[in-house]
Amino acid sequence: MSNIPNELKYTSEHEWVAPTSKASVFRVGITDFAQGALGDIVYIQLPKIGD
Repeated sequence: MSNIPNELKYTSEHEWVAPTSKASVFRVGITDFAQGALGDIVYIQLPKIGD
C-alpha cells in the first residue's frame, strides 16, 4: 500500500507541493514514479507568482 501524505497536493504531471511552517513558503517535489521515469533532474522551471 502506498504512503501518501495528506499535506501534499499533486499535479497530473507527478509533481507535488506542500506547505511549510512559514506562511508564504512551500516545498515542491516529484513523485517516485516521476523520479524513476526522469532520472537525474538538472533543470526546473517554476511558474510565476499567480499562475
